Amino acid sequence: MQPDFFCRMMYQVYMGRDAMPIILDGHTYYRTTETCRIVGISKNTLFRWVKKGMLGEEEYRDWRGWRLFNQNQVDTLKAITTQVIISKEIGQNSRR
Repeated sequence: MQPDFFCRMMYQVYMGRDAMPIILDGHTYYRTTETCRIVGISKNTLFRWVKKGMLGEEEYRDWRGWRLFNQNQVDTLKAITTQVIISKEIGQNSRR
């Protein structure tokens, strides 16, 4: 672990912030709070989707054991949350 990375993480823990992504070896990782903020979902929804296997089997954790999400996983979540579902039933119910 690089010293500047460790110092930045400890500062964020001390300040109670999860506002910055973690960049290691050119890969970007996001903490749970940041992932939820980016995607626009609650932690409950995120972990329900994780439990269902919607993000695959890969799992990343920081030195404290806290869950991290890579950029591909965040992009997958964004794709899920930006889907538009067209249903005849919805259209019919809205006209009543």
